Amino acid sequence: MIGENRDETPVKRPRGRPKAFNDKTEQNTIQSLDRAISVLRHMADRGGMALSELAKETDQSPATLYRILTTFQQHDFAEFNENDQVWNVGSGAYRIGSAFLRRTSLLEVSRPVLRQLMQDTGETANLGMERNDQVLFVFQVETHESIRAFFPPGTQSKMHASGIGKALLAHFQKDRFEDWIARHGLEKFTEKTLTDPDQLREDLALTRSRGNSFDDEERNIGMRCIAAPVFNAFGDPIAGVSVSGPVSRMNDAKLSEIAEAVREAANRVTRAIGGTR
Repeated sequence: MIGENRDETPVKRPRGRPKAFNDKTEQNTIQSLDRAISVLRHMADRGGMALSELAKETDQSPATLYRILTTFQQHDFAEFNENDQVWNVGSGAYRIGSAFLRRTSLLEVSRPVLRQLMQDTGETANLGMERNDQVLFVFQVETHESIRAFFPPGTQSKMHASGIGKALLAHFQKDRFEDWIARHGLEKFTEKTLTDPDQLREDLALTRSRGNSFDDEERNIGMRCIAAPVFNAFGDPIAGVSVSGPVSRMNDAKLSEIAEAVREAANRVTRAIGGTR
């Protein structure tokens, strides 16, 4: 048509976000939804709770909290135990959360490897990855021993006091590592926690050289952990495999043997997902 400007570049339609997605003000959040999610997270952390107890700890009125819980209950996100009169996280929350794990084949290929690792070492085997600057445990095969480490899927842990966390931190670029320390610091959990940045740097250098990290009662007294990283096709560490157990069984005489088994398990997972290091 006469007068039509054919040189104009068509404007791309936004996908997944509105035009004002750069606006970080509170108007882009739904306060009632934010409040409800915080309640769900609190239940996940604390387990079964009575309405009055949950209302007090989340600073919600019982009436408001009850509406939140019954809404969750309709979608199976919450369950009410009539006998104990307590609320728990429901199966619907698990189904939604499992979608995170379905995004990758990592969990699928890791399962048999971790089962074999548990059998070979006699200790609990774990799979974890870094999320929001913490270790997120996504899968575990528990030992049959009565005293054992236990990290249910969804548990998060500070990276500097975790075997998997240190295995991943050891491969951070220098700038990323320094930024991580500046933002989070090095919280002390036990007398053995590495709270001095220089000591942590030395420990991570040793981790890189031997191919596995070692958590020596740095998060929990009496417990040890050995971990090794899993790499993707670009050579980036995307997860970690670990073995955790009490010092009495993971004693100095067994550490070398367990470390070798952990490194081999991590290498098997790396190869299975087409990774390289």
